Amino acid sequence: MKKLCVCEICNCGRHHCPHKPTALYGKGNTKTCVLTEYAEKFPGYRGVYHPSQSMKPKPALDHTRDKGRMDGTTTFKTDFIAHEVKRRPGRQPVEYKPYSGKIDLGTTYNQEFNPYDLQPFFPVRPKEKTYAVQAKLDTIPTYKDDFRQWDVGKRQLTKPEHNYQPPSSKFASSTTFKEDFIPRMLAPRESFKPPNVAKLSDVPFEGVTCNQLSFVQHPVEPRFVRPPETYKPSSQPLQTLTTSRQDFQGLSGELSQSCKPSPNKYSSLAASAAPFQGSTENKEKFKEWPVSLPQLHKPEEYISPTAHMDLSTTSAADYIKHHIQPFISARPYLPPKRSSAPFQNCTTMREDFQHWGTHVRQPIAKKPEEMHKSSGKIEDLTTFRAHFTPHELKPNMSFKPSNQPMRTGAPMEDSTMYRTEFTPKRISVCPASFESPPGYVFEESDDRGHRYFRKLSPKVGSQKRGDSVVPIQEAVAAL
Repeated sequence: MKKLCVCEICNCGRHHCPHKPTALYGKGNTKTCVLTEYAEKFPGYRGVYHPSQSMKPKPALDHTRDKGRMDGTTTFKTDFIAHEVKRRPGRQPVEYKPYSGKIDLGTTYNQEFNPYDLQPFFPVRPKEKTYAVQAKLDTIPTYKDDFRQWDVGKRQLTKPEHNYQPPSSKFASSTTFKEDFIPRMLAPRESFKPPNVAKLSDVPFEGVTCNQLSFVQHPVEPRFVRPPETYKPSSQPLQTLTTSRQDFQGLSGELSQSCKPSPNKYSSLAASAAPFQGSTENKEKFKEWPVSLPQLHKPEEYISPTAHMDLSTTSAADYIKHHIQPFISARPYLPPKRSSAPFQNCTTMREDFQHWGTHVRQPIAKKPEEMHKSSGKIEDLTTFRAHFTPHELKPNMSFKPSNQPMRTGAPMEDSTMYRTEFTPKRISVCPASFESPPGYVFEESDDRGHRYFRKLSPKVGSQKRGDSVVPIQEAVAAL
């Protein structure tokens, strides 16, 4: 009987033997590892090709010698001489001895200072006295007294009058640039760049590669294709009861009530259909006070000088006249075009605008003679209280839908695609998930960590329970 390890018994790919890191020193290590099929089915490469050798230089150190413990001695440790370190003696302070005699507190200032009798200071400058004069001050400032107006005449123009005369000859459009400029052609530079043309070879192409020469074709086994399972609809109904449906109970509760007070005929929210009376207490008892106009400052009247003013400047006096030919335009003169049709002054504003009739607004306040002054005590009755008529307010009709869940007596259509197309599949348990796989007997374990089991025959592997015999394979499938 062939032995199988846990790696081969597992059919889900998640169980394997506890592999050990190495098995170099084990006995009887002649079997190959059956974890993969690489060592058994991979063909050896038989060709002339050899792997390339490394060009890296080999180290010159001899690694075969004994690698003992590193000596930690250094030149500092060998040359260092330890000296005895003593504490530096400190300076002892001198003992204080108090003075036995009497201290003389006299200073040179006290000995050489002579006091003098001082008298109070009296200012030599007499006190300034102000004299108030009741007469009006009549003075003439220095500017008005010394200023004299000059006789300045009108300045005459120094610019000569120029009468333009058009030339009789034809305009020559030649310029200095056109006369002196000689056009020269630019010679193209010679390019030293090689031509971008592919060079064709006459030798036929050798398409033979190392892969074609050394490739050995091996027969490929056909791939195992698992036959598809036939669809079998489920005979059991789908359980559509969820946690939300099980715990939630649709209880009908009361609607939330508004805290806003309902308007009535005595509240301030009631609207009135009567026209509003615009007469107020301010309009009836307003008293118009006379207002004086503000005083405006009148500027002094300007008096032009009568003498002639000299308006000659340094530019006009020192100007030197030069005879320069005026600039003549080469563009012909185009007289403005005038139309003989009458001007249309009709606009959209004049056609569409309509004058509205306006009326003069009456003044808000009454005249003083029309106002009636009360003589008795003022009453606490206002115009609003006297003329206000309360009206009953009709509440607005709400078009908001009621906040109640919609219910129906028809049964719910709970048929879904999952319910109709669901197919219960067989749940298989991997035999390698057990400590001792059912139907197998433990044999041995190698140095690599593989545990080998031997498969039992159907007669030996059955278990007797009373009078019934249950095969182990059926018990595993039932799990």
